[in-house]
Amino acid sequence: MNNQIVKRHQRNPILTKAHIPYPVATVHNAGMIKHDGTYIMLFRSHLGNGRSVIGLAQSEDGFSFRARPEPFITPAKEEPFRTYEEYGVEDPRICCIDNEYYITYSAYSRHGVRVTLAKTKDFAGLERISLITQADYRNVVLFPQRFHGRYVRLDRPHSEISPWSIWISYSPDLIHWGDSKVLIKPQTYHWDEMKVGPGATPFRTENGWLTIFHGVFKTMSGSVYRLGAALHDLQDPSQLLGVADEWILQPEDPWEVSGYVNNVVFCCGAIPESDGTVKIYWGGADSVMCAGTALIGDLVEICLSKRREPL
Repeated sequence: MNNQIVKRHQRNPILTKAHIPYPVATVHNAGMIKHDGTYIMLFRSHLGNGRSVIGLAQSEDGFSFRARPEPFITPAKEEPFRTYEEYGVEDPRICCIDNEYYITYSAYSRHGVRVTLAKTKDFAGLERISLITQADYRNVVLFPQRFHGRYVRLDRPHSEISPWSIWISYSPDLIHWGDSKVLIKPQTYHWDEMKVGPGATPFRTENGWLTIFHGVFKTMSGSVYRLGAALHDLQDPSQLLGVADEWILQPEDPWEVSGYVNNVVFCCGAIPESDGTVKIYWGGADSVMCAGTALIGDLVEICLSKRREPL
C-alpha cells in the first residue's frame, strides 16, 4: 500500500485553539475554498459548553492562517432555523456555483441532525436559505456545476438498513431534493467497514470528478477514521469510474492519534491547484487542523488501478 500519496505539511497542525482570538476547546473539520486568491477556511470549534460554532480564517499561501475575531456562523436566532440549530452548527463544506459560495453544515438539535444550506458572495455576511434534509443526515457536499439543469449533491443518511453509506441526490433549485440512490457502501472487514461519508467538495479533473471521503473501521480500542478517494464520470456523477480500495491517509501524527476523539483524520475541504497538485485539509482527532498536498494524478491513478466494488 502506498501511504505516501498525501504529503503532510511540515508545520502541522496549521491551526489550533491557541490561534483563535476567542475561547474555544478545539479547531477541526474545516470547509475550504479560494476566494479572490485568498484561501478561506471555515472551521468548527467546540465551545466550553461542548456545543459547536463555525469560525473563519484566511491565508495567502494556504498554510498560514489568521482567524477572525468572532465566529462566522453561530446557531440561528430566528425560525425556522433556530429550532434545528439550538445544539450547534458543525462540519461545513463550501462550493462555488455561479459566482456564489454555498455552505452546507450540520445543524444539531433535540430533534436530531439536519443540514442547513446558506450562501455568501464575499464571506462578509451569511444568508441562510433552507434546511435541505430531514433528520438524520450529515456530510452534504454539492457539485460545483449543474448537470442537465439540475444541482447534484452527495450525502450520508443515518440508516441501519444501508449502514452509513454515500448517496447521490438531485435538485432543480438547491432546496427540493430527490431521485436519490446509493453510490458507495462500507465493505465488510475493510478499512471502511463501519461507515463511509462524503468529505471534500468534488473537484474536476481531466479524468472525472474526484471526491475525497472518510471511512471508519471499528477496533477493540475504538473507531479509526481514514480518508479514501473516488472518481465520478464528468457528465454523469452517479457513474463511478473507480473507488480506491486502499485509504490515502490514516491517523499517524500525535495530534491525529490522540485528542478530543482519538484516531481521526476527517476532511471537509480540498483545493486543486494549477500545478497539478491539490491541497487537502483535515481535522486531527477532532482537535486541530492539518494540511497536506497530493498529486491529482496519483489520486486518479489509485481510483482507476486499485479499484473496488462500490456497493
